[in-house]
Amino acid sequence: MQAGSPALRHGLIGAGVLVLAGLLALGARDISSEAGYSGVGPNFLPWFVAAVLALCGGWLIWEAATGGFRQMEAPSGADTGDWVGFAWVSAGLLANALLITRIGFVLSCALCFVLAARGLRLSEGRPTHARATGTDCIVGLAIAAPVYWMFTKLLAISLPGLTATGWL
Repeated sequence: MQAGSPALRHGLIGAGVLVLAGLLALGARDISSEAGYSGVGPNFLPWFVAAVLALCGGWLIWEAATGGFRQMEAPSGADTGDWVGFAWVSAGLLANALLITRIGFVLSCALCFVLAARGLRLSEGRPTHARATGTDCIVGLAIAAPVYWMFTKLLAISLPGLTATGWL
């Protein structure tokens, strides 16, 4: 593999996935393995994800080493991604993480929905206008509020709320 070649870059991505799998396995090692309700302990999912990541990382390295990517065309401008849409979706996720304890689950998730919808709309080349943003706000609230109520009222799982009433 030559320096800067696609095969080397793909191999490095596979190695990065293997490192991520190893880090996840190190973290899973410290989780208790006592069986829970269904006979599966809390460490099952992290071990499973680590194993699948290790399998994918190994497969990526094998594909890079055996020329499995040789049929792949060089990406055109359209295949490189839409950075504006990515930025809007990322901003939505980060805003949700930063604001969920300040403005509550419902409003932070609705804001996340609005920003993500705007980013996806921009990535499709569709115009964004006030009416679409208003509709996104209503839809975001219509999705987030029932989810919040189901978790807090039906499942008795505590989520951050805006008020102490448990309804917002």
